[in-house]
Amino acid sequence: MTGQVTTVDGRIAGRRGQATRQKLLDCLGKMLGSSPYRDVRVIDVARKAGTSPATFYQYFPDVEAAVLEIAEATVRESEALTALVEGRSWAGRAGRQTAEDLVDGFLAFWRKHDAILRVIDLGAAEGDRRFVRIRTRVQGAVVKPLADTIEELRSRSRGSDADTSPAATAGSLVTMLAAVSSQPKSLQALGAKQSDLKPTLAVLVHLGVTGRRPAK
Repeated sequence: MTGQVTTVDGRIAGRRGQATRQKLLDCLGKMLGSSPYRDVRVIDVARKAGTSPATFYQYFPDVEAAVLEIAEATVRESEALTALVEGRSWAGRAGRQTAEDLVDGFLAFWRKHDAILRVIDLGAAEGDRRFVRIRTRVQGAVVKPLADTIEELRSRSRGSDADTSPAATAGSLVTMLAAVSSQPKSLQALGAKQSDLKPTLAVLVHLGVTGRRPAK
């Protein structure tokens, strides 16, 4: 953790306090992976962290505030996804590699943050604007540079498909990646092998961005 950390009442937390606060967040993050968000209680988080509810309340007014803190940290990590698109070539074999790297990086990010991303999706689906904004920022780390890339590629091509919006195309591709990332078991139950998902997604992403299948 970097930067100055304060308690709920405005005091600056020392090194030990920062470590305690981070431990509470880490424990909560693990609990979100095995328990429904609404069922997690302060006393359970405190017990798992080896401390007391009173200590929890020194740093967070409630569980939701701590969840939002984890969500904000996820947003910061999502910024690294932009590098999977910006400055990358979509021509020839390099384009295939770019598509594969984007799929690999996106799926890895979603697996790592699966628990909190499910909570973000739940909050956004319920209309909570805080979670809507967070989800928009996470997906925007890929949607925005991907839309810029699609627009640039179309400007170079006379036969580009001007009937579709670059932003809508990029948003649809990212939404597809997020959906596949969040429900691999369901897709496997429907006959989609795990080993087939990545190469299939790479082809679809390449088609969506360039309008062509990737080079072999």
